[in-house]
Amino acid sequence: MKFNTVSVEGLDIFYRENGDPRAPKLVLLHGFPSSSHQYRNLIPALAGRFHVIAPDYPGFGNSAAPDPRAFAYTFDHLAEITQAFLTKVGFTRFGLYVQDYGGPVGFRILTARPESVEWLIVQNSNAYEVGFTAAWDGLRNAYWKGRTPEVETQLEAFLAPPTIRQIYLHGHKRPELISPDNWNMDAALLARPDQRQIQLDLFYDYRTNVGHYAAWQEFLKKRQPKTIIFWGQDDIFFTREGGEAYLRDLPRAEMHRLDSGHFATEDHAPEIAEKMIAFHAREVS
Repeated sequence: MKFNTVSVEGLDIFYRENGDPRAPKLVLLHGFPSSSHQYRNLIPALAGRFHVIAPDYPGFGNSAAPDPRAFAYTFDHLAEITQAFLTKVGFTRFGLYVQDYGGPVGFRILTARPESVEWLIVQNSNAYEVGFTAAWDGLRNAYWKGRTPEVETQLEAFLAPPTIRQIYLHGHKRPELISPDNWNMDAALLARPDQRQIQLDLFYDYRTNVGHYAAWQEFLKKRQPKTIIFWGQDDIFFTREGGEAYLRDLPRAEMHRLDSGHFATEDHAPEIAEKMIAFHAREVS
């Protein structure tokens, strides 16, 4: 494993890298409230077959976290920076793994430059209205309708250490397999200056993703990218129905329903890696 930083539009973007640069390229995009750290187990399991990179978005992990008063924390902007990062490191054709926030970032890249994505891996990343659990009610029914200080105060609970811990443990049948380094590190990073505003800006901007759902679904239906889906069946944020909905538009996609939660790579990384390698060999190579 290599740990690198590259300058993208004046920002230091951190990324993890492993595998032979001559091998097929694979990009892993992380979710909330994590970073590329969530792929620390998956990356080495894939590195024998792929050249793998996993960046941290601006404001996350070890990447720069510019002042939100001067930097727009929107999913459009994160996708723009991520695409510029991929160009900078020479990833012009690759497989794309999207989880949680990785979906809205990755689907923007996929639809803007479909020729760059050889195959798609979806893991607990929503693109359908039916995919929202009740955990989203405060955002969908209040915050997205009116961004007020009162609602923001209530949403700060999503940034609290007990909530972060619950995100990692909910739906995972063997909590002893989930390292506490996950939530302890994320909580420490979220306690940095400006993080409250950064995350609230993204919470509010998430509403724009819902506005893109119809276009993303139509893209999938029309283009039929080669897709494998891994879905933790007891995700705190996304319903089982949200995973099944992909099959309406991608009837030839390969679906794996995992007895897991939001961060399925914590307790199913070997299985996910094995299935991905087999899928690539059979459907993509």
